[in-house]
Amino acid sequence: MKKIGLMLALFGTLALSASARGWDGAWVLTASKLTYHVNHPMHHVEATSTAAKGKAICDKKGAHILVACPVKTFASGDGNRDLHMMEVTRGATYPMVTVRAEWPAPLKAGEVKADVDVDFAGHQAHYAGVVFKAEEFKDGTLHITGTVPATIKDFDIQPPSLLAVPIKNGIPVDVDLTWTRPAN
Repeated sequence: MKKIGLMLALFGTLALSASARGWDGAWVLTASKLTYHVNHPMHHVEATSTAAKGKAICDKKGAHILVACPVKTFASGDGNRDLHMMEVTRGATYPMVTVRAEWPAPLKAGEVKADVDVDFAGHQAHYAGVVFKAEEFKDGTLHITGTVPATIKDFDIQPPSLLAVPIKNGIPVDVDLTWTRPAN
């Protein structure tokens, strides 16, 4: 009986120390869905990539996040359109979209505002106070969603046009990321 009590006490201590640890430490991106939106008076286009990779370090100051995604992995369902997007965004010269984010402490589930820096098409844009939603699941994963309010002007991209009418400036990017702790 003493052994069972000792084991329960030890298990309780481990569980408490794990929960006290919170989000501190390293995280890796294990699932991603990034979707950009392009609007033209005649139609709306979305292109999605699930190929992003990322790492994050969380500490008492907050979270320091790095995510990268190959430009060529965004697919709209129209190969010609996707090829044109690669051309317009200078994807051969700048093949990656890189995102760095600073998420202030305290780190907790709910809504948070983070500062985001995006490197794309040879230019960098800063977005202050981007709203994200964080959910913590019982399996230890973190799910982060939000929208980065990007524009083509932010990256000095000439707006493509259809029938001599250019696309609208806004190209918001929906972010859907799942993070886990790396295996030891």
